[in-house]
Formats: sequence, C-alpha cells, structure tokens
Amino acid sequence: MNHVRKSKRRLGGSGFRLAAVLALSLLAMLLLNACSDNESSSEEMQNESSRVPWDYRVIEGTVGDLIGSDMTILPDNELIPNDENYATGDKIWALQYMDAELTTDANQRSNVHLSSWSTIKTFKTQEDAEKDMANLKIPVTTEIDLVGVYKTQYKDKTRNFAVLELPSGNRIKQPIDDARYKELEKKKKVSVKLEEIHDFADYDTAYAKFRGWAS
Repeated sequence: MNHVRKSKRRLGGSGFRLAAVLALSLLAMLLLNACSDNESSSEEMQNESSRVPWDYRVIEGTVGDLIGSDMTILPDNELIPNDENYATGDKIWALQYMDAELTTDANQRSNVHLSSWSTIKTFKTQEDAEKDMANLKIPVTTEIDLVGVYKTQYKDKTRNFAVLELPSGNRIKQPIDDARYKELEKKKKVSVKLEEIHDFADYDTAYAKFRGWAS
C-alpha cells in the first residue's frame, strides 16, 4: 500500500510540473504575439501614406474610334468622354495628370510610387491646353527650412548634399558644390524655387516640388 501511495504522489507531482510547463509556454506565446502586434502597430504609426498631385503635361493626339458618347485617343487607345463632339481623325491636345503615393517614415524619408498618366481634358489647340495647365502648375519663390548640409567621401571623391524640408513636411536631398556648401553651412532657412502642383479636382490640395535655388 505504501508503494502505491508513493507512486500516486510521484504521478501527482509530474502532472503539476506538466501543467506548469504548459502554462509557461502559453504565456510565452501570448507575450510574443503581443510584441509582434506592438511592432506592427509601431511601424504603421511611423509610416504615413498620402496621395498627392504630382505632375501635368500636354500631349498631341488623334481621335480614333467613337464608342457611344466616348472616344479613343491614339496612339494609346485611351478611352475618354467625347465632350467636344470630335470626329475620327481630328487632331487634339490632351491635358494629362499623374499623382503619387508618398510614404514617409519616422525620419521624414519618403518613398514615392507614381501613377500612370491619365487624360483629364482635351482641347482643340495647344495654346488652350497649356493655358489651362498653367493654372495647375504654379512657380513660387519662397524660403524653406534647411535641415543641414553634409559631406560623403568615396574613393577619394567628396560629395556635398543639402537636406531641405518642403512645405508638406517631406525632406529631400540635393547635391551641392563646395561654394554652396560653405554658403549654407550655418543657415537655417534658404530661398528656393518651388512648383506648386494643384489637384484638378480639389484645387486647394497642392504639393510643392523643388525646382532649384533662388540665388
């Protein structure tokens, strides 16, 4: 009888240890999952995405097929509404639009994914098309923040760069020569040329792009 009781006690102790191991394993899995979720949430919070107007252009095209109230524009056969009642073979000027998806990380570095060109409006003359585009791409001279300048060296070659912060908050890097490096070394603001790209569907939405130094 004593032998039986000892066996039962040993069995009870083994069961307790097994339950403890399982509980610890489950706790470890829960902690790992929580850490993984926190890391994913942190990455999502640090990486911000936005869609901005990127560029416009005017191209010459030819009206192709008429399909109901629509038409195709050659040579790409893009299908758009035939609002101006064009005929097959007519020469037209198309205003095209491109937007971009910007993803900005915690260090203000941006990745850009550009859309394809799409036609938003057609004109009978190049002059009218470019006049309309001029209202959407506006040159501006202004002061912006200079984050700083720095040098890199590779195989006895030195390169200088300036890091600028655009009005949108995005930061860009521009190569500069030695003279401009010395000029900007202690500055906090710089005068630059920007181009404001306005959204044709929402004019108040605009994205400023660097177009050069003002001086």
